Amino acid sequence: MDFSKEELIEAYAQMRLIREFEEALHRTAEENNTFGFAHLYAGAEACAVGVCMHLRPTIHDVITSTHRAHGHFIAKGGDVHAIAQEIFGRAGGSGGGKGGTMHVADWKVGMLGANSIIGASTPHALGAAFTAKYKNTDGVAVAFGGDGASNQGAVFESMNFAKAYELPVVFVLEDNGYAESTYKSYTTAGNPCARAAGFGIPSVSIDGADFFAVAQAAKEAITRARNGGGPSFIHCELPLFFAHFEGDQETYRASGEVSKL
Repeated sequence: MDFSKEELIEAYAQMRLIREFEEALHRTAEENNTFGFAHLYAGAEACAVGVCMHLRPTIHDVITSTHRAHGHFIAKGGDVHAIAQEIFGRAGGSGGGKGGTMHVADWKVGMLGANSIIGASTPHALGAAFTAKYKNTDGVAVAFGGDGASNQGAVFESMNFAKAYELPVVFVLEDNGYAESTYKSYTTAGNPCARAAGFGIPSVSIDGADFFAVAQAAKEAITRARNGGGPSFIHCELPLFFAHFEGDQETYRASGEVSKL
């Protein structure tokens, strides 16, 4: 797809903002200024930005997220100062400082919320998509989830329901290779896209760190959903730059794995 100069500059600025925000949190954690079990999004910026650039920054298009939600929040138009205050439990946070790092949300921009329970946010996106179809709007919902979430029953039920009713929802699987500390070959059978195909859902597997690949796949999926074509599934393979959470000793990762990223 073709981009204007302005679109590329805006996308780069968003990705740069997310990376610098996460690196600042990482440094803060290393200085022992703790703020809960933060799961950083560094390395996956292209996925959040490449998808959300095709969504309106309002409640008319929505996303749901995971425990690793900072990048999604910012890419959807959430205020960076509000999420920073939320992470540190300040009253000026997006949730009044009560939700913390794993429960950030801003309904004004269509960020329905993160969820610390693996796979639990996907049905929320389904509900938003059902509402859009029932009210005959052109709204689209995007459900972000990790490879661990892809094995949860709620996710399979959501995919089945989405296809049965041809709902305007896009499932985005952010696959960093690990379900917490367990490599995916020990937890996941089969190909993610083949699973989606089993429900009759169009799917594609891409390099999630390639902004252009993500943007193209997301545009096709979101356009399909907005035009009444039903759900889509995007499998994004991504690197895990930092540990599963800040403070994790990463004893499960092979020697030299991180330095190669």
